[in-house]
Amino acid sequence: MRIARFSHDDVPQYAFVQYDEAEEKDYLVALDGYPLGGSRVNPTGERYALDADGIRLLAPIIPSKIYGLAKNYEAHAQFMHEAGHSEIAHAPEDMMIFMKPSTSVIGPDDPIVMPGASHDMNYEPEVAVVIGRIAKNVPVERAMDYVLGFTCTNDVTLRDLQKLDPMWTRAKGFDTACPLGPWIQTELNWRDARISFSLNGEDVPEASGTTANLIHGIPEQIAAISSYATLLPGDVILTGTPHASGSLKPGDEAVVHVEGIGSLRNVVVQG
Repeated sequence: MRIARFSHDDVPQYAFVQYDEAEEKDYLVALDGYPLGGSRVNPTGERYALDADGIRLLAPIIPSKIYGLAKNYEAHAQFMHEAGHSEIAHAPEDMMIFMKPSTSVIGPDDPIVMPGASHDMNYEPEVAVVIGRIAKNVPVERAMDYVLGFTCTNDVTLRDLQKLDPMWTRAKGFDTACPLGPWIQTELNWRDARISFSLNGEDVPEASGTTANLIHGIPEQIAAISSYATLLPGDVILTGTPHASGSLKPGDEAVVHVEGIGSLRNVVVQG
């Protein structure tokens, strides 16, 4: 099942995304509530084509907390070292966890705004986990019971500021640094989800990978974070980028694709 958040004539709503086989296109089936945290929702009877006038997909969650895992793939850790972004040649043994503020979240087709203070913006395509109910001190073996679903994300990072700030607050927390979408997919082969990326219509093979190569798996991430912080419905975990990252500049079109979810498109503009 796919759960979307959308705007109809500037009024935000949630919807189920259903594929109409006869018309060979997706429709939004509007809902009357908030489909997170176990709340009951019902269809309103309204249905909209994704390309209908006045319809715009939004980030699929109302932003709360966003956690991220750094260097959670060995290939990415080695790339960062070889590119001169890290003195560590291999992925660290312990999880490296950072946070992005709620104001960093944007949705499909929203612009990524490059701050004037940076001259080195990078893309990082990833799978994001959306928490579905309150989670505290969750054991690894039960961690997936607390997941509503998964979405695509681009963990946009300012590499030049990342070198200056050990806490990465500016580098990963600026406005528009966390594109999410296009919707939440509740059913996904999360153990082996294929991630790919295209830049200006061209595939970037060195940025692709699969969650099968995560160092710290999704259940382990949920268990670790919930051991010190309560996860709420709508909270998001960015699981890590699988391999190489690269530069983004104003005018670039960045598209993250996760097999089984869909594609997340954003264009970079100068701030």
